[in-house]
Parts: sequence; C-alpha cells; structure tokens
Amino acid sequence: MAIALLLSVTAVTAQIKNTKTETVKIYGNCGMCESKIEKAGTQKNITSVDWDKDSKMATLTYDSLKTTREEILKRIAAVGYDSEKFHATEAAYNALPGCCQYDRAEATKEEK
Repeated sequence: MAIALLLSVTAVTAQIKNTKTETVKIYGNCGMCESKIEKAGTQKNITSVDWDKDSKMATLTYDSLKTTREEILKRIAAVGYDSEKFHATEAAYNALPGCCQYDRAEATKEEK
C-alpha cells in the first residue's frame, strides 16, 4: 500500500510543471476531512494536496508559475478547514459534518 501511495504521488508530481512542494498544518479529524481537504486543494496538472489525518500535515505540490501556497490554503479554508495561515469562516466551519468539526480553540492556541 505504501508503495502504491508513493507511486501515485510521483505520478502526480510528474504532471505538474515548475513544481514546488511545501508542508503545512491543516486542522481536521477524519477520513471525510481528508477527502474534502484534498479535493478543495487539488487542481488537475496545477496542484496536488495530500493530507494526513494523524499528523494534520498536508503536503502541497503545485506549479509555482500558476498558483501559490496561499491560493491553495484559501480554497481549503473556503470549505471549512483552518490552516496556519488562513481561517475558515464561521459559516463554512459550521457547515462541516459533526465528525469534521475539529477543536478551533486548540487550533488557535497552537498558532500563537
């Protein structure tokens, strides 16, 4: 399984030109969060997001001539997930299913 994941990340990276890769913390709880975060941040041949629910860390791989880390994080915040740089609106956060509503007080505390 680990080999398949590594190969899929390599295949996605090969399609993205001018590749830049960064790791950022994005708050969430479960597999549904993982799906939503990755879907919001990924754009075909431009960006790829791989989020780990245990560490809350996301690997952002993107074409640095077409987008930025900030743009990716804004799209993820728009669907309800806080990151170290952008916070979701209350409405977006409240629209998340109950299992996806992470402790926002803890997220704010960790950023200080």
